[in-house]
Amino acid sequence: MENELKTSGVLNHKKIVVLGGSSGIGLATAKAAAREGAKVIIVSSNPQRISAALELLPAESSGFSVDLSKEENIKTFFEQVGNFDHLIYTAGENISMDMIEEMDMEKAKNFFNIRFWGVLSAIKYGKANLNEGGSITLMSGSFGHRPSKGYSLGASICGAMDAFTRAMAVELAPIRVNNIAAGVIKTNLWDGLSEEERNGFYKYMEDASLLKRVGEAEDIAQAFIYLMKQPHTTGQSLLIDGGSVLV
Repeated sequence: MENELKTSGVLNHKKIVVLGGSSGIGLATAKAAAREGAKVIIVSSNPQRISAALELLPAESSGFSVDLSKEENIKTFFEQVGNFDHLIYTAGENISMDMIEEMDMEKAKNFFNIRFWGVLSAIKYGKANLNEGGSITLMSGSFGHRPSKGYSLGASICGAMDAFTRAMAVELAPIRVNNIAAGVIKTNLWDGLSEEERNGFYKYMEDASLLKRVGEAEDIAQAFIYLMKQPHTTGQSLLIDGGSVLV
């Protein structure tokens, strides 16, 4: 009973900033946090998505349109938003699958703008705004543990985020810094594939998974909630992939 009391209501009235919070995993996490009683601030580069997302969140939620590929924009946002309790970063472009011989090097470099440099800038300018006991939770993926052909960029950014999480946990202590390494999740990040390709890919991943299903955004949202509420975990990458790396 004592442990229940420690976790019950932990996020009530807490201020949570979700970068990438207008769709997919970010929006699912914002919804889950709001159900826990948190005040949610979502950030996205797409004003239309922000407006649509806010219709699904409590009235006290707010949204900011910020291009997370631009350091100056990130700096300005954190100057405006004030103090908060937890920072979550889920932003990223559509996932690209390219074999090395077909890779456009300039596009490959741009893949890191939001997924790595955006994260670094968000922590650089956002850490001073964190209230005591606050946390930062980042996001990578299971391809860093088990890459497939054509996923060299995805595997590289996943590995970079895992290592960066550990480095930031050491550097920013006692601020807790963790990461979620997600498997294949049904979100708009796969919209770069045709519907036929996407459905075929999901079917392949279902068959390969120990749990025989592709993850949903709500599965990962629960992992974000857990890491925000878990007071004694830092520097960890939590693998949520339905067991796909084991087969």
